[in-house]
Amino acid sequence: MKRHMLCAMLGLALAAGSGAAPAETTLRASHQFPGGQGDPRDEMVQLIAREVEAANVGLKIQVFPGSSLYKAKEQWGALTRGQLDMTAFPLDYASGRVPQFSATLMPGLVRNYEHAQRLNQSNFMKDIKALVEKQGAVVIADAWLAGGFASKKHCITSPDTIKGQVIRAAGPAFEQMLAAAGASISSMPSSEVYSAMQTGVLDAANTSNDSFVSYRLYEQAKCLTAPGDNALWFMYEPVLMSKKVFDGLEPRQREAILAAAKKAEAYFFEEAKKGEQKMRDVYTKAGVEVVTMTPEDYQAWMAVAKHSSYRLFAEKVKGGDELLRKALAVQ
Repeated sequence: MKRHMLCAMLGLALAAGSGAAPAETTLRASHQFPGGQGDPRDEMVQLIAREVEAANVGLKIQVFPGSSLYKAKEQWGALTRGQLDMTAFPLDYASGRVPQFSATLMPGLVRNYEHAQRLNQSNFMKDIKALVEKQGAVVIADAWLAGGFASKKHCITSPDTIKGQVIRAAGPAFEQMLAAAGASISSMPSSEVYSAMQTGVLDAANTSNDSFVSYRLYEQAKCLTAPGDNALWFMYEPVLMSKKVFDGLEPRQREAILAAAKKAEAYFFEEAKKGEQKMRDVYTKAGVEVVTMTPEDYQAWMAVAKHSSYRLFAEKVKGGDELLRKALAVQ
């Protein structure tokens, strides 16, 4: 009996000193986008979760897509309070709390995907990320999503082509610019655009590439203005983590998350460009004319934007003028 107890005690001692892996920590990641349907924003977070689990560092990420854990705009507060661990989040959604974040959905700020990559390394983005961190979050992966315009009347290219059209714009800065160019604005969620165009409430819409496809706006549009090389609409939708949670992880766990996020960022960059081509193909197949803006169109819109949305942002937002100057310095 004594020998049996001695062996059992010896076994426990060996197990305790064997360096067995500690209990696994599970983080919760939330986002508003459809899950399991190929949306690159969902896939980006799922990729991070898979890579982190494969790293075998005692960490697992459980993903809650489609606003199943938190509603879209509730995620920022939950994240910065440490109630949520990770999110893929359009940063402009938090501009009510941090007005400077509106700069990440400013007309013409990002011209194309390559321009977005250069902007990610700029002093402008250093300032934005410092504000994110000050609020209690940290950016682990950059992501920019492009968008454009669709109209039932005629193609939207230069500013004069929007005059007289009733349009739904994505974001206050775009509403200000389009109104300054002579458009009438009707605000509504992107999910209501189809019926509004169908019933004649809207002539045109401004939204993301993915929304143009998923909401089947090609059934109502006569012309699509795709982003191309001279886009006006780009939205910053990074993957964020709670700073409290991130700082509390073991060094090897943080390294695993950052390595996974780097892969996810590269994935999103390529998939976002494919998404634009998919949109073009879908609209062309549906018989919709597809155009892009010329450099001259882009510059004409920027002149309108600088006298409307840019001016208002610089006047009303603390440090807004300096923030925009840093962004516009990146060519």
